[in-house]
Amino acid sequence: MLVLTRKLNETIKIGDEIEVTVLAVNGDQIKLGIQAPKSVDIHRQEIYEEIRNENKSASQITLHAIDMLKQLPKKK
Repeated sequence: MLVLTRKLNETIKIGDEIEVTVLAVNGDQIKLGIQAPKSVDIHRQEIYEEIRNENKSASQITLHAIDMLKQLPKKK
């Protein structure tokens, strides 16, 4: 993990297209601004985990449905 120190209004560049800027500091919270191409998904960690779990559940349901369909008698 790379650890950087930034002050208010300072920016971190990630590659050529992503910038993370410190917009505000209030006690133990900071506000970050992120500029990135629309093709880059940006989520808070807890939201990312929810999305990942939902996708995993959906894929398991789909696989289960496919298995059930395979067990149906075939029409002649």
